[in-house]
Amino acid sequence: MDRNQATGLILFAAVILIYSLFFASGPEIQPIEETTTPTSQLGSVDTIESTVETLPDSLIDQQRLSKYGVLAPLTFGEEKEAILENEEVKITFSTKGGSLKQVELKNYKSWTQEPLYLLDETSSSLEFQLESRLGPLSLADLYFTPTLETKEEDGISSQVLTLAAATESGQIIQKFTLENGSFVVQKTFEIQNLQGVFTGNTLNLAWDDQVKAQEKDLAESRRKTQINYYLNSGSYENLGLGDDLEEEQVNEPVKWIGFSQRFFTAGIIAETGFQNVKLAQSTPNDSSIVRSMNAQLSIPLESGKAAFAYYFGPDQYKTLKKVTEGFEQNVDMGYFFVSWVNKWIVVHLFEFLEKYFSSYGIIIIIIVLLIKLALMPLTYKSYIGMAKMRVIKPEIDELKEKYGDDPTKMQQEQMKLFSQLGVSPISGCLPLLLQMPFLFAMFFFFPNAIELRQESFLWANDLSTYDEFIKLPFTIPFYGAHVSLFTLLMTVSQIVYTHFNNQLTTATGPMKNLGYIMPVMFMFILNSYPAGLSFYYFVSNMVTFGQQALIKLFVDDTKIRQKVEENKLKNVNKKKSKFQQRLEDAMKAADANKKK
Repeated sequence: MDRNQATGLILFAAVILIYSLFFASGPEIQPIEETTTPTSQLGSVDTIESTVETLPDSLIDQQRLSKYGVLAPLTFGEEKEAILENEEVKITFSTKGGSLKQVELKNYKSWTQEPLYLLDETSSSLEFQLESRLGPLSLADLYFTPTLETKEEDGISSQVLTLAAATESGQIIQKFTLENGSFVVQKTFEIQNLQGVFTGNTLNLAWDDQVKAQEKDLAESRRKTQINYYLNSGSYENLGLGDDLEEEQVNEPVKWIGFSQRFFTAGIIAETGFQNVKLAQSTPNDSSIVRSMNAQLSIPLESGKAAFAYYFGPDQYKTLKKVTEGFEQNVDMGYFFVSWVNKWIVVHLFEFLEKYFSSYGIIIIIIVLLIKLALMPLTYKSYIGMAKMRVIKPEIDELKEKYGDDPTKMQQEQMKLFSQLGVSPISGCLPLLLQMPFLFAMFFFFPNAIELRQESFLWANDLSTYDEFIKLPFTIPFYGAHVSLFTLLMTVSQIVYTHFNNQLTTATGPMKNLGYIMPVMFMFILNSYPAGLSFYYFVSNMVTFGQQALIKLFVDDTKIRQKVEENKLKNVNKKKSKFQQRLEDAMKAADANKKK
């Protein structure tokens, strides 16, 4: 040993000695043997010999002591993995910081049939920080000792992973609990006997996630991926679906935050409420990433303790509804006037039929039949209303010949005719209007139905995305570079249905042609939508066509005409209703203003 080395060693030892004399709360530096302590004993510091990996032969340097103080011994160790799993999910933790390394959903695969990792250390990070008297402390700088045990409570088996980082002054404990069959991980965080070390009263989290593409259709995935959150006040919010950077500072407590993909959600749920929440998302150019998401928040500490939960699982409506208040809104069920159909009817039908049928194509057919059967009275009334309009067509044509040049007079005489004949021009439309919520509800349900994910039927390999029957060597604007056969079948069936329907109505001119234009427009719109949706509409059209053909066999136009004539005789001296009079007066006023 030369002089310089000896001098350096003496000075180093002097620094350590002075530090020990003037900072009595510091740890006594000595080799610490690694032991495993049962979870039930982790609450008492006196029973802990040590949970720190054996320190290196060299003494702790001054820089480390000045940065971490009494926690300096916890910054030495060897990173290991600890696994918490049940039949649904496998979660891998690192003993360095107790951070999440990987979350695998065991019963799902990516569209390339690889294991589905909702989070991994290359694309996601959750960093926890505490405010200490020496500055911000990241838990990722500390090493924890794991203990894994199985508990049974009220007939429910759970795995409990405890990560403890202990010194002679106190310890930090992170505990994770996962019940069998659950996607929810309960977490508790506790600081014991480290008075004066930490100055803040919050545990701060920065969560970054580069959401990996799990589905074939990237464009559809991006349309369905966003940050959702729910306020303690009961309000559901989200950041929208724009491609540009979107940021939001939330000024009130937040109950939960969900990084929601098309079919899966990674979420964090507060026991009381998250504070100081900042959210951001953007869409990168990288096609392997759906969206970049970030959440920063503070978790209140009460007496050094905090509790919250994670959700890592599928966007299944009934599963999410059990997690916490409002969490089911991570699944888009549509606008309020159609969402009730999905929430109260379709979801339950799917769940019931899944018990008896393995083919989702068959399930869709059965759902169409059940809904059409339930709506049969409305379909019948609609047909009768259109039949009445059809049998009085001669009278309407006479009015057109007589008052064709005077639209106002024409409308007045038509209303008078309808009143005398006991016919309502909306009698055929109103029942169809009442069926619209069921039609539109499916437009929201099928693109978000994880039940259809990677389920095949006939030529469609995956009912949750478009069926690429023909791949085109070019791209057609607003259509795509492929041909969906289910969408073509739906379009043809709608055109046939429209032709048949026009024979039952008095529609002429533009209104008659509109029925042929709409199916073609929807062909362009739905070509890239899930095959399950186009198949549903195709089956629905065919069943409706069959219903009307069947009703036609039992409806006699002669009897309808006879009933109309009876109404005509009965209402010959019928006075105008107040509504009819007001409507007629309004039409006259409008016509007078037009002439001026």
